[in-house]
Amino acid sequence: MSLVFAGIVPHPPLLIPEIGKDKVQQLAKTKAAFEQLEQDLYIAKPQVVVIISPHTGRFEEAFTINAHTHFFANYEEFGEFSVKKEWKGIPDIGARIAQHAVEKDGFPVRLISEEKLDHGVSIPLHFLCSHLDGVKIVPVGYSALDAKMHLSFGELLKHVIFDTDKRVAVIASGDMSHCLAQGAPGGFHANGKVFDDTLIELLQTRNTVGITQMDQTVIKDAQECSYRSTLILLGMLRDMDYTFKNYSYEAPFGVGYLVGNFVF
Repeated sequence: MSLVFAGIVPHPPLLIPEIGKDKVQQLAKTKAAFEQLEQDLYIAKPQVVVIISPHTGRFEEAFTINAHTHFFANYEEFGEFSVKKEWKGIPDIGARIAQHAVEKDGFPVRLISEEKLDHGVSIPLHFLCSHLDGVKIVPVGYSALDAKMHLSFGELLKHVIFDTDKRVAVIASGDMSHCLAQGAPGGFHANGKVFDDTLIELLQTRNTVGITQMDQTVIKDAQECSYRSTLILLGMLRDMDYTFKNYSYEAPFGVGYLVGNFVF
């Protein structure tokens, strides 16, 4: 059928109460924004969610599609053993994407089949899709290829989506700069704020060309994991009329967390 929803979210494990405990209250803006985005997604009634994560089977020279039939998520790596979720896959869409990539002069796409979801996928699903009974997911991973290739991959995904009979949502998962304050995971670097401010401004002005031309030194210094996820999503939205709504941005732990909805 068509693309019915597009959003961008972070994936902080601390947002899950069993992990974050008393730190969750410092993510109040992000939590409220997730709740708003969940309502938007529910209203869109997707049958399939394509979720782009920086941690999904990344290959340097190829994009990744996880075409497993069934997925599970837990947070044992964060010391939490009680929270578990399960999701259904839709491998035929993965196969269609791979076939379309072959037809497009061997566009670099690799299919994988991994049952356990990384937290870049599972945390957004945990907060956005708990009320979407029967929804199926397609985890996608980006590559180390250049910005234009990421846009092109997004366009490839869009062609496959518009050729299905499903209502499809896309979620770009990724944290922004990891070096916004002393003590941040990436230490402090002034270009962290430059990256976050620039990307948000360019999203709000729908300047996709400007995003592809962002200073590579700034991107590297920011130690982010959202840039290429965002590029893939923007490739899917190319030639569509949309407005970017910034629901929240905060960085209480020195990592930038942006939640936004692309309304079309």
